[in-house]
Amino acid sequence: MAKTRTKILVWDAPVRVFHWLLVLSFTGAYLTAESERWSMVHVTLGYTLGGLLAFRILWGLIGTRHARFASFVRGPLAVMRYGRALLNGRPEQHAGHNPAGAMAIVGLLLLSAATVATGWAIWNKLGGRWIEELHEGVAGFMLALVGVHLAGVVLTSWLHRENLVRSMLNGKKMGASEDGIRRAWRPLALVILLGVLGFWWLQWHSAPSRTTSGGGAAATKNAKYASHRHDDD
Repeated sequence: MAKTRTKILVWDAPVRVFHWLLVLSFTGAYLTAESERWSMVHVTLGYTLGGLLAFRILWGLIGTRHARFASFVRGPLAVMRYGRALLNGRPEQHAGHNPAGAMAIVGLLLLSAATVATGWAIWNKLGGRWIEELHEGVAGFMLALVGVHLAGVVLTSWLHRENLVRSMLNGKKMGASEDGIRRAWRPLALVILLGVLGFWWLQWHSAPSRTTSGGGAAATKNAKYASHRHDDD
């Protein structure tokens, strides 16, 4: 007998806050990557990305049902089966991530980790020129995977007749009532948001002032990232 489908809570608030902060941080970091003027913004967003990644790994182990890696990470056979069903116009229904989406999520998390690690190495003058090239290559590959992910979201939204972007805003999808989660964990989401905003505030107030006499010693901090990147040219 077919299960009755209704609106259920699938994505808890911490997952949703993580998702949109990750989007904002990666986009901002990518756009400021080549700018010496905005180098401290780039570095700040890179550290933010690292902190968000650490949270998501932890939440993927102890979080709510659909946030846990064990609930959505599948092998290649499951991905291929889902892909065939998708091409036939009869995609499988999944309350959480579908197998193809899950593969993209895992890829984005791994690429985020590689981007943060190589960026940290550049900031600390480790590795030399090849680290910078690797950092740029990984970031570019991550951007490409984001594009694939967005295309998948559009396609599956159309096939399922469900707005998956809106689902990541309100946390709700169509599904069987027993597949929903009970708690949204909004207080934890608020802690994450305030933690990120607090970190940005501290970075803003510790950043060098452009009005320091002569551009002086304070200005050297803002140029530190750029000098690290070009030392090996």
